[in-house]
Amino acid sequence: MNEARHCPALLVAAPASGQGKTTVTAGLARLHARQGRRVRVFKCGPDFLDPMVLARASGHPVYQIDLWMVGEAESRRLLWEAARDADLILIEGVMGLFDGTPSAADLARHFGVPVLAVVDGSAMAQTFGALAHGLASYQPDLPFAGVLANRVGSPRHGEILRDCLPAHIDWFGAMPRSEAVGLPSRHLGLVQAQELADLDARLDAAADALAESSGGDLPAPVCFSPPAVLDRPPLLEGVRVGVARDAAFAFVYQANIDLLQAMGAELLFFSPLRFARLPAVDSLYLPGGYPELHLKVLARNRAMGEAIRAHHDAGKPTLAECGGMLYLLEGLTDREGAREDMLGLLPGEARMQKRLAALALQEVQLPEGRLRGHTYHHSALDSPMQPLARGECPNYKRTAEAVYRQGRLTASYIHFYMPSDPVAAAALLTP
Repeated sequence: MNEARHCPALLVAAPASGQGKTTVTAGLARLHARQGRRVRVFKCGPDFLDPMVLARASGHPVYQIDLWMVGEAESRRLLWEAARDADLILIEGVMGLFDGTPSAADLARHFGVPVLAVVDGSAMAQTFGALAHGLASYQPDLPFAGVLANRVGSPRHGEILRDCLPAHIDWFGAMPRSEAVGLPSRHLGLVQAQELADLDARLDAAADALAESSGGDLPAPVCFSPPAVLDRPPLLEGVRVGVARDAAFAFVYQANIDLLQAMGAELLFFSPLRFARLPAVDSLYLPGGYPELHLKVLARNRAMGEAIRAHHDAGKPTLAECGGMLYLLEGLTDREGAREDMLGLLPGEARMQKRLAALALQEVQLPEGRLRGHTYHHSALDSPMQPLARGECPNYKRTAEAVYRQGRLTASYIHFYMPSDPVAAAALLTP
């Protein structure tokens, strides 16, 4: 019989993007993990890069939760399962605390998880207190734990920020302004964890700063109510799915991997950068990533290109998302203007741009079912292909990403969250 579970938990949010949520969340996770606690971390909303860092910090896979793409029921299940054996649950928010529909504040309020607000205090003194008061009181029913100052200039600066807080707002300490704890970024967000040779040193430095400033006490326990019973039919029993995974193709939800395996698929990971041939697979899953940073290597790996073409020509299923789709075009041009031939399975060219081309949640009706996900890219696609369907954004209608189909190949800029419709996801990869 499922029963409610209790576990200390915080949702780490901020007044805006760029305040240091990921650094603080990762520092907290590393601090408590070093103290022997089992820490489970979640990311609010669609994101691939932050979870890579958070997984390294906590030592456990990181899952997305939100009330739309993941849904209330699945988010409840993930939190309840984590509370079974975790000593601490951390949720990193998205954008500003109240930004978007649903927002990080909506999630915190729905599940009763107190908010820890991270505020960049680098150019502030007493105004820090006013901002903290606004975050805590803007929605009177929001559970609010307190604030943490990021990028403070000195211990004295931190004391000034602490002392200006209203009495009803708790102080969670300060993080110094330091290159040692910062996380470098590029055009889609943070640099991938696997590319940062000194990531563990950065995480330890962040943990040390938090320990010195505020200690490592656990927050109060939160009650997580049990979810509905979950049924995962074995729709992919015995199906061998090849999943691209390397520095060029790494943007995949851990929940997608779990779902495919739960439905019986055997996953075989391969690298289009390094492998000369495909493993023996029935279907292919080419997730997004950074193919534009590896154009020459991808173009020169002709053996892999021929293997993927042969897979397609044999009528076997392929699902290609964002960067995976770009890899299948006739050509891709990077931001500096360098172009390389890609695989040519889809007609058209893509060119990287310096400005963001699309960022939106998406829901799309396919013949197989209705899948949710999100889109986030800096490239522009020029293709004569006619879309099979177009996505819809729940917040506004401007972004409507196309889904293309050529035989058993399905491709789109949309990163699909497969648990939103397991039957549809299985159908896309069923031979």
